[in-house]
Amino acid sequence: MPARTSDVRGKDVAALIDQLGVLVDWLAGLSEQEFGSPTVLPAWDVRTLTGHLLLIADGFAGILDRALADRRPAGRPLPAAILVTRYRREVDDIAEATAARTADKPHDQLLAELRAAAGRLDGLLASPLLPSTIQTPRGPGRLAEFVRTRVVDVVVHSDDLNRSLPGRQPVPIGRRPLAIACRTLADLLAEQHPGKSVEVRVPPYAAVQCGIGPEGPSHTRGTPPNVVETDPLTFLRLATGRMSWSDARAAGAVSASGQRADLSAILPVLS
Repeated sequence: MPARTSDVRGKDVAALIDQLGVLVDWLAGLSEQEFGSPTVLPAWDVRTLTGHLLLIADGFAGILDRALADRRPAGRPLPAAILVTRYRREVDDIAEATAARTADKPHDQLLAELRAAAGRLDGLLASPLLPSTIQTPRGPGRLAEFVRTRVVDVVVHSDDLNRSLPGRQPVPIGRRPLAIACRTLADLLAEQHPGKSVEVRVPPYAAVQCGIGPEGPSHTRGTPPNVVETDPLTFLRLATGRMSWSDARAAGAVSASGQRADLSAILPVLS
């Protein structure tokens, strides 16, 4: 792997490439039968999910290729909190593109293409010529923020596969990728719902304040009147629509105190 800079973006890039590599290695250990197993994602088997990972890696590499070839400014970047909501409007298009990437390709071919795309992405992200703003399929965005949303993708799909094949050794999810995913989702939640009526805590990775309902008095010290706290994997699943608020509460996976400590109206952050 090329040497990484010591700035935050360099650490985010390393987390993305490392977790993607772990995921590819794990997929390579599956049998052909397991590759056809259903996943927790409706109508998707492991093969289709692998094709979606290929779409993510190859698509990002294509964005960077174009950014390096065309040095014109991409335009004023949109906030990440706006960009991620645009994916919900294009769910059918994304599913169609995923199917095209999969196209009944055998296990070995899909994995070889995914490994090649990950390597190409790694090399492109190491370029010192990349602009700070890139043109994404949903509009101009900051490269650093886009990298972090791709970390969310590979972490949540690692968890999807672990829940889909519980009898296998799970995909290892690195501490840094999980931390970046939780912080990114928490920040997006706060940006989409600004305010200080509720504090959302995901120890040890994130704590943000957001607004639910009419804004009441804010707090500056001590324990706020409305607090939601949960573990990283539960937050990941809640924020990406893998788990409902009611199911998480019923399972005792979330603690909530205060009249406004109910996130059901503002979840998921993205799906």
